[in-house]
Amino acid sequence: MDHRFSEGTNIILDCFSCIDLKNSFSKFDVDKLARLADIYYAYFSDDDRGTIRDQLKTYVLQVRRNASFSTCEDVQSLAMKMVQTEKYLVFPLVYKLIELTLILSVSTASVERAFSAMKIIKSKLRNKINDVWFNDLMICYTEREIFKSLDDIDIIRTFTAKKSLKGHLPRNFI
Repeated sequence: MDHRFSEGTNIILDCFSCIDLKNSFSKFDVDKLARLADIYYAYFSDDDRGTIRDQLKTYVLQVRRNASFSTCEDVQSLAMKMVQTEKYLVFPLVYKLIELTLILSVSTASVERAFSAMKIIKSKLRNKINDVWFNDLMICYTEREIFKSLDDIDIIRTFTAKKSLKGHLPRNFI
């Protein structure tokens, strides 16, 4: 993963990997999870960062003793179980970390889709296009479902109606 992600991203992924439900939270590492509160300091106050270690320690002890949490298979089911058992009220900082974990997976998938689109667009033939044109192509490709719903004739009319453009299409083009 070192060649794929930056050092900072690897640290974050390593910290989030501590929320592993297997073997009664055997990989649960209070220090690494508390480090996430430092990394995402905008989401945690100074007081939160001071108390999160104690909350994490207490949380893992209670969850290991609670049989209903043994059925959790992933982070999403853990978050849902915290809401069902109202543990999210007792451990709000832990719940916030779990929410961040869920958000990270969505944002990572979005970035991966963007890189896949970039790989498709940036071919040998288009290797020398400028950044503005490349960004426009990326938007068109990633939002292709929206663009499929647009009428080509309306786009052409809008384009030709702009007075600021130097080159206009011939009047009989449409």
